[in-house]
Amino acid sequence: MQELSMHVLDVAENSVAAGATLIQITLEADAKNDRMTLTIEDNGKGMDADTVARVTDPFYTSRTTRKVGLGLPLLKMAAELTGGWLKIESSPGKGTTVCASFGIAHIDRAPLGDMAATIAGLIQCSPQIDFVYTVRAGQQEFVTDTRQMRQILGEVPFSEPAVAQWVREYIDENTRPILQRSSLL
Repeated sequence: MQELSMHVLDVAENSVAAGATLIQITLEADAKNDRMTLTIEDNGKGMDADTVARVTDPFYTSRTTRKVGLGLPLLKMAAELTGGWLKIESSPGKGTTVCASFGIAHIDRAPLGDMAATIAGLIQCSPQIDFVYTVRAGQQEFVTDTRQMRQILGEVPFSEPAVAQWVREYIDENTRPILQRSSLL
């Protein structure tokens, strides 16, 4: 995966498959310490300690359709190439947290990609799930929460094309200035 937004999509899709009803995605930039942290937290079925220890092995997967699972191993490699790390915490029945740290200015840091389109796509394709997307840098913060959006939209579904486009534009408009000031774009 060449963009970090595709890693977010992959991990969030794992959360959806794990039965999560709430997925929280947080992107935090600390320019002073040259650090970007990406956290994806869900309330899905979770994993036992043995599974957590094995999920970054590319030859381990819980899927039956193929014999390899490259998502988390590639995310771990992307983080470590920048002097960062990947940490996974999970408990059966409680959910999973995947946290990756990256050097912002490191030459090997993958581009962030189109996070607004990724988040909007997740919301559109999994409208029954609540998503909270937070972008934070210094004193600036933007949070979007589908639970609040649902109150505003009423009966209009996230799958409605005009709504999906509005969600993407709303996220992009509110996060782009933060991401640009943080050197993430």
